[in-house]
Amino acid sequence: MGRRLKWVLPILLAGIAMRAQAQTVGIDARNPHYFSFQGKPVLLITSAEHYGAVVNGDFDFVRYLDALHGYGLNYTRIYPGYLFEPMGKFMTGNTLGAKPASLVLPWARSKEPGYLLSGNKFDLDKWNPEYFARLKSFIAEASKRGIVVEICLFNGQYSDTWPMSPLYWENNIQGVGRVGFRDTQTLKDAQLVEREADYIRKIVAEVNTFDNVILEVCDEPALFTPVNEAGPWVAHMLHVTHEAENGLPKRHLIGQEVQGGADGPVDMTGDPADSIVVTQYLWRTGSEEMGGLQGLDREYWHDKPIEQNETAYYPMYRGDPVVASRVESWEFMVGGGAGFNQLNGRFTVDDPAGNTPDNAQVLGALHNLKRFLESFDFSVMQPDRGFVVSGLLPGTHYRGLSQYGKQYALYIHHGEGGDGADYTVTPGNYEETLVVNLPPGNYKAEWIDPASGRIVGGESFSHEGETRNLKTPAYSVDIALRIMRQ
Repeated sequence: MGRRLKWVLPILLAGIAMRAQAQTVGIDARNPHYFSFQGKPVLLITSAEHYGAVVNGDFDFVRYLDALHGYGLNYTRIYPGYLFEPMGKFMTGNTLGAKPASLVLPWARSKEPGYLLSGNKFDLDKWNPEYFARLKSFIAEASKRGIVVEICLFNGQYSDTWPMSPLYWENNIQGVGRVGFRDTQTLKDAQLVEREADYIRKIVAEVNTFDNVILEVCDEPALFTPVNEAGPWVAHMLHVTHEAENGLPKRHLIGQEVQGGADGPVDMTGDPADSIVVTQYLWRTGSEEMGGLQGLDREYWHDKPIEQNETAYYPMYRGDPVVASRVESWEFMVGGGAGFNQLNGRFTVDDPAGNTPDNAQVLGALHNLKRFLESFDFSVMQPDRGFVVSGLLPGTHYRGLSQYGKQYALYIHHGEGGDGADYTVTPGNYEETLVVNLPPGNYKAEWIDPASGRIVGGESFSHEGETRNLKTPAYSVDIALRIMRQ
């Protein structure tokens, strides 16, 4: 018996340790502005396809996930079936615009013909096993690569997407959904609201066993709907999502995009059921979505992670799209963001790995960003621009993080359009002498090129306190600074 226990006990202890380590994405214990995963603080950074990886049966998501993993990126986002788009909408190769015959959706088909795209209508009382097998396979493959999947359950419907939805009355045998597209994110149609809630409960139950999942309620709920009508619907669906995990083994974080003004009807950050402040784009856009930088400035006090989970659709940026996408990611994350997802049109059915020269630069810059921030003990740092006293040119964009007296991160760039969806970068020959305020101590300062990740300058120095000059190397658009106490 003793001999048997000698072998059995280590196996049992190993099993207990594995279960202890298997933790869902959560909130970091030391700093509620950051995520944790598998018991460690984590930054979620990616450039991702347009959310159609599961519903588009032609998309090879294994090659896509391999591409992200190859650059050390650890985050992706999907729409699970409520909204998809016509082929080619916004951009050729849009993964969310699947061929009608390639759509894989949560609801089962009936025996009655008449779906407006092709094939039979949907039976909202039955679920599609093929869809849920594909959904779980996608999440499992992402998990193998350490990639977190954010499942965005809803998006505000467009005039051309709502007639394609299984929940539109002509597309299902129950005749549910006799409303216009502007009313789909409201409480006006009780039958539709209940079917939407059923969809939430089913998705949540099916993915509950996975650790690498974040749940998001609705993207752009007030896209075409007044915020005072969308707000009560969002609040209802937030609580449906929260309650859907009651009695299930695991609890997952739930986020909701802020649309409209802070503390308005579609700002759920004060609700305990909402764990994440979700923002989109750079700053406030025409549809009054709260941008990532605006979220850092106005919502940080809620003590929740802030993510920017959508950007302008790459490469449809102003000016140089490679550099414009780089500066927005670096500024947001070095400013205190917890998660960043660039919307990337280079990932297509024909090229699921996004294997183009420009995309290599885009993904490489995000890889460098992640490495830069992970070179710090980032989860004990807070947003801080005050340690830079002077020396920056007028109009310079900069953000920073610090742990007072121990570690400092700074990112500087030059661009125009900091009040909209994206930047137009302004290349030049920049060289600045920054005046920084540091407490007494021995420090090492290093300048990093965000495009290559290389250290391009630096010095070690003994500091007696108050201010010190630090001169940047010459750079064309952006540069980062790391200061560590020795």
